[in-house]
Amino acid sequence: MRYALLLHNPEPAPGDIPAEGIAEMERLFTEYADALVSAGVLVGADILQFSHATTTVTRRTGATQVQDGPFAETKEALAGVFVVDVPDLDAAVAWAEKCPGATYGSVEVRPVATSIVAGAWTGHGPAE
Repeated sequence: MRYALLLHNPEPAPGDIPAEGIAEMERLFTEYADALVSAGVLVGADILQFSHATTTVTRRTGATQVQDGPFAETKEALAGVFVVDVPDLDAAVAWAEKCPGATYGSVEVRPVATSIVAGAWTGHGPAE
């Protein structure tokens, strides 16, 4: 079953994290991604730019509205996503526990309902 590991964390201001801290976190995320690949469970991953680079599109009013920045102001922002294909929720939670982002933010574990890979739709079972 596929699970999305959604990384949420407070966004630091420029200079809040020393260069050594950034380098260490990059190293830890590289090791984490390599472990997911070695285990054969990684479907894909993206680490996102900070929310100030966001553009939000909505048609809730019937007309298209485009807004710079995120739709809602929050203390934590979506920072990235890893999609894993594992046997069950326990395995997904185990991988979430190993994620370096869990040390300074949170990792939301959410079952995937439907996947579109290379143009093919795949349905998954209901959340456990």
